[in-house]
Amino acid sequence: QVTLVESGGGSVQAGGSLRLSCAASGKITSRYWMTWFRQVPGKEREAVAGISRVPRRVSYDDSVKGRFTISLDNRENTVYLQMDSLKPEDTAMYYCTTGVPASWWDHRLYHSWGQGTQVTVSS
Repeated sequence: QVTLVESGGGSVQAGGSLRLSCAASGKITSRYWMTWFRQVPGKEREAVAGISRVPRRVSYDDSVKGRFTISLDNRENTVYLQMDSLKPEDTAMYYCTTGVPASWWDHRLYHSWGQGTQVTVSS
């Protein structure tokens, strides 16, 4: 059983920044991904960025490359998502998840999710 707690969402104007945090606790294997997804009502949950602990790899969706940065604090099992140059289309509920998926971007392969944190970007 893994518990994930997200924080850091909020409302900003376009061009602004936010930093999301997600702390994981419980039964966590050494080889895992910690991944951020986002979802707007009526649409499928989409991958934003993921980071694997062992081996260390980082992946981003094309829509956020160059603007978002994911990082991992191994000791604290905490993943961060630094979001810069935010756009209105980044508005969504952001979810944190962890697991050992065959494809980091496929939400169907994850089983533990946080409660989500809302990000709203106004133009």
